[in-house]
Amino acid sequence: MRIYDLNGRFNCSGLRIRQRRTELDLSQEQLAAKLQLAGLDITQKAISRIETGLRVVADFEIPFFADALGVSPLWLLEREDNE
Repeated sequence: MRIYDLNGRFNCSGLRIRQRRTELDLSQEQLAAKLQLAGLDITQKAISRIETGLRVVADFEIPFFADALGVSPLWLLEREDNE
């Protein structure tokens, strides 16, 4: 599998995940707990790596993040301007 580097980042949603998480005043640990309760096995460290662009976000993870953050999957993927 080829992993693409988008200007030094391995995902396009990490910056939006961080933006929305901070708007909601959630820590990475709190977001991880929310995602775990929804059924996604993820840690605070993985969220940190996603937000800094060091980890790929799998397609099946996008809906979990969207639901937890109250945004659309397309917004996370930078295909929509508004939440």
